[in-house]
Amino acid sequence: MAWQLAAPHTWPAAILPVLVAVAAASATSGTVSVTMACTLLVICVLMQSAVNTFNDYYDFVKGADSADDNVEASDAVLVYNNVNPRSALALAVGFLVAAFALGIYVIWTAGWIPLAIGAVGAVIVVLYSAGKTPISYLPIGEIVSGFVMGGLIPLASYQALTGAFDVRALLWAVPTVLGVGLIMFTNNTCDVEKDVEAGRRTLSVLLGRERARKLYHGAVYAWVVAIVALVAAFFTNGLVVMPFMLLAAYPLLNALLKNPLASPARVGAMAQICSVNIALGAFYAAAIFASGVTLAV
Repeated sequence: MAWQLAAPHTWPAAILPVLVAVAAASATSGTVSVTMACTLLVICVLMQSAVNTFNDYYDFVKGADSADDNVEASDAVLVYNNVNPRSALALAVGFLVAAFALGIYVIWTAGWIPLAIGAVGAVIVVLYSAGKTPISYLPIGEIVSGFVMGGLIPLASYQALTGAFDVRALLWAVPTVLGVGLIMFTNNTCDVEKDVEAGRRTLSVLLGRERARKLYHGAVYAWVVAIVALVAAFFTNGLVVMPFMLLAAYPLLNALLKNPLASPARVGAMAQICSVNIALGAFYAAAIFASGVTLAV
């Protein structure tokens, strides 16, 4: 049940931003520490697991989750199992403590900047689900989750790997910001009716499903365009990867864009957006890695 609360199917939101940072560090500096890269990866997975567990805990104690919400049993552990909610809360805190324990190595090696960025992320992890009006109940949830997971993770990871604080890392992270934000946008658009009853004022609730789907489709197209544009501008040799990315991602994107994003389709939509994140994120990282390879004729 602890594994289910950690929700491994959502880990691409933590893994891919680190992967992009590792690729960018490799392309710009020529080498990266495998030990540091693996440590950063584990820290970010632990942080993502903490987010998932905090979210499940607070949704359960506030009565926002129920067996009628079209979720799999593995996605609602506290609803379908006789678990003491305080044990789930302790697990979430444990994930955060473990992440910061590993962070000692990063701080020792790379200095205080990753600590500062990680502290901001940890505060937002708690505020995302906790409090009288958590971030997940507001129309800024997609932006905040996308920026923290998709933006701050690459920024901190790039600094830890290279020793250089480079704001370009945030620009290179635009695709992961969009990808992570779209995971939450998918969930919230499918849950419009449920969120209205729970008193949530998410972006999808404010827009209504039809307008939310239009914005959603625009964000998906922007996601793909951002990857191609960034590779063309900064990692030109990686353009050779782009046709393969588009061919591989097309059926996944086509299925996602046809999804009605309604409650009965929620399970399928979440699987689709995670699959698209993996495909686009992996090809984006591959393109960045490829940009550092010297092509011979």
